[in-house]
Amino acid sequence: MSDAHEGNRAPGAAFFDVDGTLMHTNITQYYVHIATRGLSSLQRCLWMLGVGPQAIYYLLLDKLNRGAFNRAFYRNYRGLDAALVRPLAEEIFTTVMQPRLYPEALAAIAAHRARGERVVLVTGSIDFLIAPLARHLGVRAADTLAVTLAEENGRFTGELTGPPLSDEEKARAVRAYAAREGLDLAAGTAYGDSGADLPMLAAVGHAVVVNPKPKLARLARARGWRIESWAAEAAKA
Repeated sequence: MSDAHEGNRAPGAAFFDVDGTLMHTNITQYYVHIATRGLSSLQRCLWMLGVGPQAIYYLLLDKLNRGAFNRAFYRNYRGLDAALVRPLAEEIFTTVMQPRLYPEALAAIAAHRARGERVVLVTGSIDFLIAPLARHLGVRAADTLAVTLAEENGRFTGELTGPPLSDEEKARAVRAYAAREGLDLAAGTAYGDSGADLPMLAAVGHAVVVNPKPKLARLARARGWRIESWAAEAAKA
């Protein structure tokens, strides 16, 4: 490989999982905001009670297989008018995401940028919902790896256009991105908070586990990965 090519090569990249890593959120919160928007407090309470049994099913499915959970949960979007839902992304960012951002995550992003490293978001969340967050963090659309909901006749079908970004698929997406951008993953860093992030964490030279549960913390210590404890401002207040 030529010296010129090496000189043009980016020094590294930082790959961040989003929900649970950059902020204290999950994909269910975004749908709940959409589904209950405009309801009174009583109506919202009744709606939440109505979906209780389904929530237990999703919780169990998520523990068994994150990808299967994502596919099943996104079917709740079936039939929703895309033109009405897409504009809600800014509102969801302001009311759901931004208050739950970890200040330590923002500091980590700034530190990577100060070293000349690219910041990449790798998430199982829907692309248009993540877009306002990416803009807030100064992350280009090209550096946001997310899933896309299929549409027919202006309405969401509830199906993804590709596989869920979870487990091995998340690592595959990171490797494909690095190959496309000419990055050396051995010089990269990845941040994740769950077992679904393990393949991505193992794919880079430097892994950071954020707020891990005991099992993941034990694995991180065994592999020599850094462990961080981050909290949102709301939780610190």
